Amino acid sequence: MLATRTLLSKQTLAVLSRQPACFVHQGDHGNWGNTKVALVFSGCGWWDGTDVHEGVYTMYHLSRNGARFRMFAPNQQQMHVIDHMKKQPLSGENRNMMIESARFSHGQGKRQMQDLSTLDVSNFDAVIFPGGHGIIKNLSSFMKDGKDCKLHNDVERVLKEFHRSRKPIGLASMAPVLACRVLPSIEVTMGYERDENTRWGNWPQTNMVEAVKGMGARHVVREPYEAYVDEKNKVVSTPSFMWETDYHYHYISDGIGNMVKHVLRLSTK
Repeated sequence: MLATRTLLSKQTLAVLSRQPACFVHQGDHGNWGNTKVALVFSGCGWWDGTDVHEGVYTMYHLSRNGARFRMFAPNQQQMHVIDHMKKQPLSGENRNMMIESARFSHGQGKRQMQDLSTLDVSNFDAVIFPGGHGIIKNLSSFMKDGKDCKLHNDVERVLKEFHRSRKPIGLASMAPVLACRVLPSIEVTMGYERDENTRWGNWPQTNMVEAVKGMGARHVVREPYEAYVDEKNKVVSTPSFMWETDYHYHYISDGIGNMVKHVLRLSTK
């Protein structure tokens, strides 16, 4: 019995000695353990900030592929606060985008969530904007001004600096509105161009597609689980919750996963 245990112990040690040290996770699509990505949030919640699912799926897929990320948000008040049950503004409520976005930081607070004004493009390999109505309410004036909207100063700065530095930009759901406003002649997807209702879901925000076309962008139709890559400009977009669905959230996760995969790939080119 003792001899058997000794033999098994030696065999186990031999197997373990052949395993690579797992200091950096080998992801589904590659090993980008040294890639640093900035995430830009606009609050917390689909109707008045960053969509919770899109934010979490983005962090999940970055983590799954071994990338490192840091979160940023403007240290300013958001446009308003929405009761997500009634989908109506709450009177008397006034919330700060950075404080609300810190809900994504899993208790790490200032260690992981920082003021967008401090984002230095030289410290990162890519930037990603998850979607949500905060894109058109807090990070821009699109809700009021449509295709003639103005962007938050730091949002415009960050987009232009990453583009100028030839570093990839990832955009989910409504976020292409931001890039299309300040980056000329880029190509993006926001899903379908008509609201085609199916038993799986529908596309209620197609007016934004017409808006980005009016800004001079080229729009490409894609499914919610897909991403579109503008290789020339290093801009990657995915429809996400431009597609309204009650249950099929895995398609949204898959689309964001594809977006993240291509952002990381482009960060090495």
